[in-house]
Amino acid sequence: MLGVRIVDGTGQPLRFGGQVIKNVAGYDVSRLMVGALGTLGLLTEVSLKVLPKPAAETTLQFEFDEAAAIAKMNQWAGQPLPLSATSWHAGALTVRLSGAESAVHAAHAKLGGETQKEAAAFWQRLRDQATPFFDKRPLWRLAVKPTALPLKLGDAMWIEWGGAVRWLVSDRPATTLREAAKAAGGHATLFRGDAPADGVFTPLAPALATLHRNLKQRFDPRGIFNHGRLYPDF
Repeated sequence: MLGVRIVDGTGQPLRFGGQVIKNVAGYDVSRLMVGALGTLGLLTEVSLKVLPKPAAETTLQFEFDEAAAIAKMNQWAGQPLPLSATSWHAGALTVRLSGAESAVHAAHAKLGGETQKEAAAFWQRLRDQATPFFDKRPLWRLAVKPTALPLKLGDAMWIEWGGAVRWLVSDRPATTLREAAKAAGGHATLFRGDAPADGVFTPLAPALATLHRNLKQRFDPRGIFNHGRLYPDF
């Protein structure tokens, strides 16, 4: 996200960021809008950074258990390899290599693995959460440290983003899942399913809640935009 134009809760048009990469001085409000879910204003224009498609791309698959897959993701991420995506589910670690043809070929030779056909469709389904796994409920999205060990919650799991995003299908209490995510250096969000009593998102610490309320008050003082979308009181 490079820049945005919005209309705030008072009807005032505002502009933040720009249309080139080096354009921000001070607080980067345009990126704040990415996670605001429409609670701070009406987006009227968005400028995005895009990249050209890589010259070469291949997808490899390996058989690893969860712990070994997490270790491999982090090990390979620390090496000069053209990794562009990782996924682990049901014992299969899938890795995408993207970049110059020589770099992709060298990385393939180093890592080994089985080349996957129709890989583009696989990554698109994963990006869009369009596999049967993501139709299950309750579906939780846990954002944790990439190096966090397996959470051992005993439920269906899908791991991506080098170990940093862990999708979980679980009927366990929200507090149990949030505590597990916190112990792993992150937080848990209900992605699909009936909202628990404490809300879809992890409750904020008092200091963070104050910052959120102050931002909401500044951009939307009358509470017009998506009231209660993030948290019940703003």
